[in-house]
Amino acid sequence: MTSFFLLIFVKKKAMINAVRNTVLAILNKNNYGYISPSDFNLFAKQAQLDIFDEYFIAYNNQINKENGRVSGSGYADIKKGYEEVIDTFSITASLSKNILNEYVVPTPATTGSDYYLLNKILIYSTVTSSGVTTSTGGGNTELIDSSATFQSDGVSVGDVVSVVLANSVVTNLSVVSITNQTTLVVSVASLVTANVSYSIYKKSDLKNEAEQVNHSKITMLNKSMLTAPNITFPAYTQQGNILTLHPDSLNEIGRVVSQYIRYPKDPKWTYVSLTGGEPIFDQSQSDYQDFELPPDDVNNLVARILQYSGMSIREIATVQFGQSIEQQENQEQ
Repeated sequence: MTSFFLLIFVKKKAMINAVRNTVLAILNKNNYGYISPSDFNLFAKQAQLDIFDEYFIAYNNQINKENGRVSGSGYADIKKGYEEVIDTFSITASLSKNILNEYVVPTPATTGSDYYLLNKILIYSTVTSSGVTTSTGGGNTELIDSSATFQSDGVSVGDVVSVVLANSVVTNLSVVSITNQTTLVVSVASLVTANVSYSIYKKSDLKNEAEQVNHSKITMLNKSMLTAPNITFPAYTQQGNILTLHPDSLNEIGRVVSQYIRYPKDPKWTYVSLTGGEPIFDQSQSDYQDFELPPDDVNNLVARILQYSGMSIREIATVQFGQSIEQQENQEQ
């Protein structure tokens, strides 16, 4: 019952503040010491990454149990719970093009987040229309290309419009309406200048998955007309942060889409002032970030942060106490 009320409290309040208050209460009650907000944020980041990484290990263990027929179903299907948590970090985004058929892997600068796992690379099978805008209009919601033939090309409402507005980052818009052969109305007022490159795709055409191959295999594949990658069966190689797509014709804006699992955002406990020597929690600040893990992980977070805190203040009892909490949680699971 206590755990139930704790989860309700955590959901209503900022999870990071509840975790910090618990950590400080344990440290102060036993006179172990005090950790500053900056230290807490560092420990919180590392604790969240540790638990996030363990989700994939636990997920693999559950698959092994399922294959060994020692896993339950229905409400006892633990694997499903891990899948739901991991899927909250799933992102589908068009990749930014480097040159020709080379694309940049997901990064904060190109897709808004860094990737933990590149799950799959998808390709739009057909480019419905493409070109460069010649003017602006409609409060920056009109895509105008004087040489386009949108209606003849089969552009329709709901189609995906991939544009590069700045720094090679692909932005995906939606077609709201088709005014005529040369003018479309898009969902976001972002077309503030002319000379913007664009490509248009049907959502239903995102169905070809590229296979990742090593560099030696792609050489062998390309040598034969029978095995060479094509639009229907594309392939890619990775070198550093660059993905090279095959065939070479895969070089249109927004045509290559990645579905990946991102890292959780770095948690940050923010405050505005000190009262009686204590900082006051303020989640209205622009750099505030709560934990992205589910409330069920509150105890694990507290245990991990206590261990890091104990190492920081050189108090072995704090480390041991955090380890005991973690061991109890693992046994219950």
